Amino acid sequence: MKKPFACVFAVLAALIVGACSVPDTVDRRDVAGLATEIRGLGPDIDPEEAERAARIAYDYTSQLAAEYQITDPPLIHNTKVNRGLRPRGLCWHWAEDMEARLKQENFQTLTLHRAIANADNPFRIDHSTAIISRRGDSMFEGVVLDPWRYGGKLYWSQLQADTRYNWRPRMEVLEWKRQRREEKQRLAFIE
Repeated sequence: MKKPFACVFAVLAALIVGACSVPDTVDRRDVAGLATEIRGLGPDIDPEEAERAARIAYDYTSQLAAEYQITDPPLIHNTKVNRGLRPRGLCWHWAEDMEARLKQENFQTLTLHRAIANADNPFRIDHSTAIISRRGDSMFEGVVLDPWRYGGKLYWSQLQADTRYNWRPRMEVLEWKRQRREEKQRLAFIE
């Protein structure tokens, strides 16, 4: 009587663990969809560059998920990173690594940007991402590449369509934070 229960429990445990793991393969239809979105950024986008950027974004997401040892949803993984139990995998790690990898391609018709959301929201943690756009365009005309959001599964969309986050240029946010720190220090000195 105990064996069937143990078998059912083992199968359920395997399904639960499997549901939390990162997929091993990249669906080429997803790559094609992202390539189409990137090509749609403008008529002067090199189709080969768009396809290469899309393929790298997906393949590198899978590679980083393995390197970061992603087995949990993002916020749980963040806790593991912050406690020293995982090497990397905070959102800014994903954004930094994705940007660096794509920049290695020296695209002629595409540009990479970094953005941060929630910096001015005390109830949410900051979130970083990489954005790809047509060369000469701002990040606001680009496509968000966010592998952190779904724990190692690449999320992408036009920045304007990503209503979950209010993206701002990374350098603008870092400057705003620097000014806030200085103001707090100045006020603390006065008191």
